Amino acid sequence: MTIVRCRYEGGLRNRALHEASGAELITDAPLDNHGQGASFSPTDLVGTALVSCILTIMGIVAERHGIALEGAEARVEKRMSSAGERRIEALEVWIRLPPELEERQRALLIRAGESCPVKRSLDGCVPMTLHWD
Repeated sequence: MTIVRCRYEGGLRNRALHEASGAELITDAPLDNHGQGASFSPTDLVGTALVSCILTIMGIVAERHGIALEGAEARVEKRMSSAGERRIEALEVWIRLPPELEERQRALLIRAGESCPVKRSLDGCVPMTLHWD
């Protein structure tokens, strides 16, 4: 079990503490929603969670199979709804794997990335498109 404590600091800013490690994270409301946009917004963290989860799960599989994954990158674009209830409308992700991978290694890593826990948790709730390069 993981415990994260979050404290509202005013001005639409929060400070989160990861209890086990002591790491801190600050969130700020985005410019288009009354904030300063000075840090990740809570919805930015959803997209960040998705891409970091994809890379992490691929990293676990890569280590298990002796595949060099260093240099792999992911980029996420988050679109918010412009009408009605404010929510994440879509997440679009581009993942770039190292070019020297063999086809079977790429297939293994793509399968791993597609099954990351964050993606599985969001599936059916937030439309997601993953582009593999």
